[in-house]
Order: sequence, then structure tokens, then C-alpha cells
Amino acid sequence: MELIDEHVRQQILDEDNLRLLRIGYFVSAGLTAFASILVLAYTLFLTLVFTQIARSPGDSSFSPFAGRLVALFGVLFVVLVIGFAVLQFLTGQRLKERRSRTFCLVIAAITCLSIPYGTFLGVCTFLVLLRPTVQRSFEENRS
Repeated sequence: MELIDEHVRQQILDEDNLRLLRIGYFVSAGLTAFASILVLAYTLFLTLVFTQIARSPGDSSFSPFAGRLVALFGVLFVVLVIGFAVLQFLTGQRLKERRSRTFCLVIAAITCLSIPYGTFLGVCTFLVLLRPTVQRSFEENRS
């Protein structure tokens, strides 16, 4: 029975962990993009409600500006969420290519704010990317 060299074992472990992280970031990017669609639908609904309340006859405490303000903040939030989904997708690609380790760490820190799944993904990313063997593999791909 042949024993696997410790260096080869660590390399296999690093490859597997990076592959799982990559899948996690792709899934997270998809869920985030889907959430942006839900936020957009909710924004459209609230805009419609505030606009109809402002148009209704009688004593209305809402101005037509309220509907536009809700729409503006909603669209800005959707753009922000879609941008974050794109950054998560890029992180998955960078993990595959072993490039931009600092970029991956920054996105992992931001991903930690998405409780609970994002926190788990971000912490696991830190644990893997801060290993000396993984750092070396990123440095070797840089040159």
C-alpha cells in the first residue's frame, strides 16, 4: 500500500476546497441575482401603491413625489444588488483561475454580511485563501 506524499495530499485538499468555494460563489451569485428580481417587483408594487394613494381624491398626506422616491431608491438598490451578484460571479471565476487573491478576500468580507449563508461562505473563503499553500498557488499563477 502506497502512502500519498504530504505535499500531494495538501494540493488535492486545496484544489477540492477551491472548487467547492467556486461553486458556492456561483450559487450565491445566482441567488443574489434572483433576489434582485424580487426587490424590483416589490419596488414596482410599492411605487404603484404610493402613486395611486397620491392620486386618490380626498385628504391625502402623500405627494406624487413619494412614489418616485420609492422607485428611485428601489432601482438604486436593485443596481447595487446586481453589481454584487456580478462581483460574486467574478470571484468564482478568479478562484478557478487562481488570480486576484486580494479581490477574492475583499468580496469574501462583503459576502460575510449576507447572513447566514454568506457568512459561512465568506469565513470558509478566508480559511482557505489564507493557507500558505493556497497563497503560493495564487502567486505562481500571477507570474
